[in-house]
Amino acid sequence: MCGIVAIAGREPVAGRLIDGLKRLEYRGYDSAGIAILEDGAVQRRRASGKIVNLQGVVEEMPLDGLLGIAHTRWATHGKPTEANAHPHLSGPVAIVHNGIIENFRDLKSELQNTGRVFESETDSEVIAQLIASYIDGGMDEVEAFAAALARLEGAFAIAAIFSSDSGRLIGARKGSPLVLGYGDGEMYLGSDAIALAQLTRTVTYLEEGDWVIVDAMHADIRNDKGEPVNRAKVESVVNDALIERGEYDHFMLKEIHEQPESLARTVLPYVDQATGGLVEEPGLNELFAGADRAVAIACGTAFYAAQTAKYWFEQIAKLAVETDIASEFRYRAPVLPASGPAIFVSQSGETADTLAALRYCQTNKTPAAAIVNVPESSIARDAHTVVPTYAGPEIGVASTKAFTAQLAVLATVALQAAKARGYLQPAEEAAYVTELMALPRKVATAIAEDQKIERIARDLSSAETVLFLGRGA
Repeated sequence: MCGIVAIAGREPVAGRLIDGLKRLEYRGYDSAGIAILEDGAVQRRRASGKIVNLQGVVEEMPLDGLLGIAHTRWATHGKPTEANAHPHLSGPVAIVHNGIIENFRDLKSELQNTGRVFESETDSEVIAQLIASYIDGGMDEVEAFAAALARLEGAFAIAAIFSSDSGRLIGARKGSPLVLGYGDGEMYLGSDAIALAQLTRTVTYLEEGDWVIVDAMHADIRNDKGEPVNRAKVESVVNDALIERGEYDHFMLKEIHEQPESLARTVLPYVDQATGGLVEEPGLNELFAGADRAVAIACGTAFYAAQTAKYWFEQIAKLAVETDIASEFRYRAPVLPASGPAIFVSQSGETADTLAALRYCQTNKTPAAAIVNVPESSIARDAHTVVPTYAGPEIGVASTKAFTAQLAVLATVALQAAKARGYLQPAEEAAYVTELMALPRKVATAIAEDQKIERIARDLSSAETVLFLGRGA
């Protein structure tokens, strides 16, 4: 989960940008960077590892100015190196980006064919290169940003600055959150209100498809059609736990709306955007290549995810899968696969019954694959192979983003099993990867129907009984 902080200010911004990044450390990251307009040129500093490493780079090579952007990155596409760290710079523009650009391969190829040279492995760099190409073609900053935005497919939040005297900061959101903050003669952008908490309490939560042109005194908000719109200002609270809730009434609602971002974060490590195929997972190939059948074991919501995945393993990988509730599994002396794995699904990785079932399998020499949100957990430590979900902390009691992240990972594991067993042809693999990469955008589209969903829920709330009819997934 990436973090964004941006300031169009009247006082130097470098120290405050780094402070904002520190407030986003809870989101997890493996590299960080800042870019600042200094003496008419965009200057950039980046570092892999902790924010303290970035601070060291800035101390060695100081920079400062009144306009800047900052970013913490959790590596998904491209290794956690300085070259892949944000901000990305191309000619007169620097950008930071949270999310996934689904069509980046086509855009990158198009730009390379015009002679543009890329320096990173990320999908994010294509945004900077695309904007720069439009500026080189004669557009101004706003026109170039709008033209690039129209070409991007996926779920994203973006902030950009330019090496000009305009002092403009431009941001956009589609499927990933972006918050506009108001200060005394300053304006801010952040990936959530926590990033801006030390700067302001007055914020606007940009709506789906919005983009905004910001200078130190004003913000010009446009909708997805480019039309000027007004969005409400609200006062965020000081308490960090409540700030983290943002505009939402409770954590469960916030986590429902985080699903496009959590799905992007979960899917990207398992697909190779450059080739359009799956990332090879040797541990999974070993588990599934010669498997006669498999068993999937979990509790509660994770068990429902396993039941759904049973269809995928059987339909795509042609592998028989038995699903079992962990609390019952050990007590019936189950007959385990002769040559296949046991798949354990758990949000925390500490579910007691699931852990006990895993240890039962260990005594029978059955290899285990763990699908967990905490790679350091007990289940992960005891498993043969770990496939993390990257959902981030889930505070709401009813599972939302953790459940969809489990489904996304189980889908990639089913595809890996199909490939290892020789049932997935390259064209099919590419088609499935395209669908996986489209998940954040499609989920964002579904969430955008929240008012309609609420009306249906209110109609159902007075019912004494509800009958569900269905087949398959």
